[in-house]
Amino acid sequence: MIEYVLVPPPIPSAEIAGTRQRFPVHRIYCVGRNYAEHAREMGNDPKVEPPVFFTKPADAIVASGVAVPYPPRTENLHYEVELVVALGGAGRNIAAGQALGHVFGYAVGNDLTRRDLQGAAKKKGLPWDTGKAFDASAPIGPIRPASLGHVQRGRIWLTVNGETRQQSDVSEMIWSVSDIIAELSTLFELRAGDLIYTGTPAGVGPLKPGDRIECGIDGLESLSNTVVAAGAPQK
Repeated sequence: MIEYVLVPPPIPSAEIAGTRQRFPVHRIYCVGRNYAEHAREMGNDPKVEPPVFFTKPADAIVASGVAVPYPPRTENLHYEVELVVALGGAGRNIAAGQALGHVFGYAVGNDLTRRDLQGAAKKKGLPWDTGKAFDASAPIGPIRPASLGHVQRGRIWLTVNGETRQQSDVSEMIWSVSDIIAELSTLFELRAGDLIYTGTPAGVGPLKPGDRIECGIDGLESLSNTVVAAGAPQK
């Protein structure tokens, strides 16, 4: 029997739509610049750049309906609505034609970003961790099993206090879900329990305490969170 010097933390998990079962989260991978208009608004050329991958800690997930504390050391917190892919199968060097067979399900996510810290890191050629991988930076809605169909198209949108800020279609992604899984599996051994945030469309912008964010993708359960001041109760 293993004896730990500290009490092990609980396993991060996400809700599965229509069931009391939970999806245990192993790792969170994220894709940058996967919609052409968003790549352009961030000053990049979507035609010549391969997918950009970065990670967030598994315990950065936040369920729908849970308040998100405004993070420290930033004055420019941004929202980014994304399709999230939940993996149910493991593998390396997965062929694109077989990639969807590794998908457990899909959800709506919000890749929260400390844009000022990310921008400063970019200018210095440094990693994005402080801008992307902070506490409560990965809100996620309930996961809909892929047995009900794969998400290859459909409106993706985000509102702040009822005002539409982002709107596109999942079919506008530069790299499809299959392409992302295939490419990512050449860099990491993917495992059941991994989440992949697949990139955001144009229209990213700032948030402040008190803002209510609603995110949605056709066919998936929506995601709703409110930003609260640091130290406020997270209910």
